[in-house]
Amino acid sequence: MGVQGLTGFVEERGVFFTELRVRDTKLVIDGSSLYHCLCFASDADFRRGGDYGAFAAAVHDFFGVLRACGVAPFVVLDGGRGAEDRKLPTLRGRAAEQLRAAHGLSRGAGGCLAPLLTREVFVQALGRLGVPFVQCFAEADREIAGLANRWGCPVLSLDSDFFVFDLAGGYCPLSHFQWRSVRVPAAAAPHGCFVPARCFSAERFCGHFGSLSKALLPLFAVMHGNDFVGLEALEAFFSKVRLPRGCAAGRGGRHLRLQGLLNWLAQFAEPAEAVDNVLKYLKKHQREEIRELLCTSMEDYAPSDVNLEDFFQNGSYECEAARKADVPQWVLDAFAKGKLAPFVINALILRSTFLRVQVENMQRPSAHGTALPIRQVIYGLLLRVSHSTEDASPSKQTNELPIVCEFDRCQKTLKKTFVQAASLPPDFCDDRFPLDKLMEVPVSCRQMLLLETLGVKMSSLEPIPSHLQLPVAVTCYWIRCSEPKVKLNQLKALLLMIVSGELQRITDDPDPTVLPAEDDSVAYNEFLKWKEKKLQNNDFDLDAAHSFCQWQCCLQMGLYLNQLLGTPLSEPDLSRLYTGTLVHRLYQELKSAPSVENLFLLSPKMAQLYLVLLNTIES
Repeated sequence: MGVQGLTGFVEERGVFFTELRVRDTKLVIDGSSLYHCLCFASDADFRRGGDYGAFAAAVHDFFGVLRACGVAPFVVLDGGRGAEDRKLPTLRGRAAEQLRAAHGLSRGAGGCLAPLLTREVFVQALGRLGVPFVQCFAEADREIAGLANRWGCPVLSLDSDFFVFDLAGGYCPLSHFQWRSVRVPAAAAPHGCFVPARCFSAERFCGHFGSLSKALLPLFAVMHGNDFVGLEALEAFFSKVRLPRGCAAGRGGRHLRLQGLLNWLAQFAEPAEAVDNVLKYLKKHQREEIRELLCTSMEDYAPSDVNLEDFFQNGSYECEAARKADVPQWVLDAFAKGKLAPFVINALILRSTFLRVQVENMQRPSAHGTALPIRQVIYGLLLRVSHSTEDASPSKQTNELPIVCEFDRCQKTLKKTFVQAASLPPDFCDDRFPLDKLMEVPVSCRQMLLLETLGVKMSSLEPIPSHLQLPVAVTCYWIRCSEPKVKLNQLKALLLMIVSGELQRITDDPDPTVLPAEDDSVAYNEFLKWKEKKLQNNDFDLDAAHSFCQWQCCLQMGLYLNQLLGTPLSEPDLSRLYTGTLVHRLYQELKSAPSVENLFLLSPKMAQLYLVLLNTIES
């Protein structure tokens, strides 16, 4: 969510904040804001599909600082779009913005675009670090506010809606949370280190507008326009009312309406009185509809009744909206624990999904097209129609396959396409195994469905380490289904990159039961020297980028299908699997100096792994 122009207005004045030293406290963190901030704060390369290792390291550093300051973090992530899909127009607008950013980046312009798997890397990093987190059923703001108020602790976010919520422990914007400059006081000081931060004061903000009541802030947010309510409905009010000017409205009068509205609302004691006065400016036949719209929308700023404390204490996530939407309990449990993606819940409830754009060749069909058959299997599992048709009329016995609406790129515009779910093998069409009984299907059958979808036999994956079997199966699928065809040097670059991640893993996190091989660390140091020398080159090959985007799309959907089937294959560590700057560099080098294929020759184990991967995929 977000209130238009409010962050700018608050930041320009600066007087609405109090200084805060964050230490020895619980802290409720808006996960979506945090991962975007960490992703965009680094000098990351957004053109080449993401450097997930560097991003995961930033996540590790952030929570390391909190731990040093005695801060207990609880991360709350947005979930799906919600059964009412009220934000659809906003999400379409945002997807169109991302498409413009991707197009600019593809042509060499600056800009930021979160790489495709950023969220998945973030969730995996939280799990590895043991940071408690929950993925809400829909928008997380109300649940964040409810949990923070229950504990009386601050909220950390970068969402202007938190200026509006009544928060007992206050709201710390991430832009004022100076975790990178943590100070350790002199030894004589009684406390350890702290994070210097600033906390928004709703009292100071309301005091700026005379006697404005905090209870009127939700009405202000709704009238001024947020992600759920457009201004069109209230244009008649704004065209007729005379809003008081009050103090200076900001540079060039940018915040005139915002400031005028707050000054106008300050004359009322409570929301109902203000709403009655708004309606006087509207035509009689509109009034009840607008009253309903305003009152319903103000509820978006009432803390939620979902008890997240219960989830963090005993793992149970109870949600009325999910119950009404008929979501099976195992799906809801897995979703709350981040073991299923929002993509899955949106397909299940809304039969509608957004496919996130990447920096790809806009003249070609969307990179997501390659992974369409995998998505169709996911849709088939989620939306399987029952085969018991005894009481159905003959005309209804065709068992039509369900349709899902996908929002995706078509050249440089956002288009919606209707996609038919896949027809599933007999095991999965058995009425004993509807979606809520999917985990009762034998694991061997679930694994077989995954592998058949990717076009791979388990026997061919047996030489591969278990945590790399899914990426290798996905790579086989990518080579078979990509259009235009994958070049051999693109495949080799990808495999060398995967091997470099493995080498880093055994060097950084050695297995205590295995004696470390000296040649591994020698090989890793040589690789680091090579990387430092070679990554200076800034060449960008858009067609290669498009091909690697297709691979990430296949990996993402392979990951989602594997999760939905209860992970019959191990889930790979994404932060060690894809580094965009490296794979592009390797590809360029292989074209001019094929000897780069021997990059890991100093480590017999890694050289062998590379050959096993290459032979498995080529066979």
